Amino acid sequence: MDIYAYERRKGAPSAHTIQAYVDALLESYFFYEIKRFDIKGKEYLRTLGKFYIVDIGLRNYLLGFRNRDSGHALENVVYFELMRRGYDVAIGKVDNAEVDFIATKADDKLYVQVTESMASETVRNRELAPLQKIPDNYEKIVLSLNPGLDASYEGIKSMGLIDWLLAR
Repeated sequence: MDIYAYERRKGAPSAHTIQAYVDALLESYFFYEIKRFDIKGKEYLRTLGKFYIVDIGLRNYLLGFRNRDSGHALENVVYFELMRRGYDVAIGKVDNAEVDFIATKADDKLYVQVTESMASETVRNRELAPLQKIPDNYEKIVLSLNPGLDASYEGIKSMGLIDWLLAR
């Protein structure tokens, strides 16, 4: 096949082909898939999972450096740190809101939100709302580069991401 065969090809690749590529990337540990968990229904959902990339440099190469996208990079760091600490990690769904991570071990559970800054009231409300809807008493934490002035919001911790990364 010559170098221009791809350009002459008609139509989009099949879903089977794309799935084969995704599976190959997962098997080679370039990406990790994270499932979505319904907190109130207490079951994994079949749709809307996410993928996290092991090497953020590869992501930057493919997509370019985008300052407005740093929240995703922060989430990526937190995901792999939770995995390194031995947690099983899922995305949480509570009503129509999303909790970035539910991290569980045999005797421990942690709900985590990740954001760049908690300085804005709008962002605080957005990040705290899903955690406030969770009826259990496990630890709930918001990690950010700028945690704001308050260390806690009605029992939900606000912590600097760097401090959290260095804490254990």
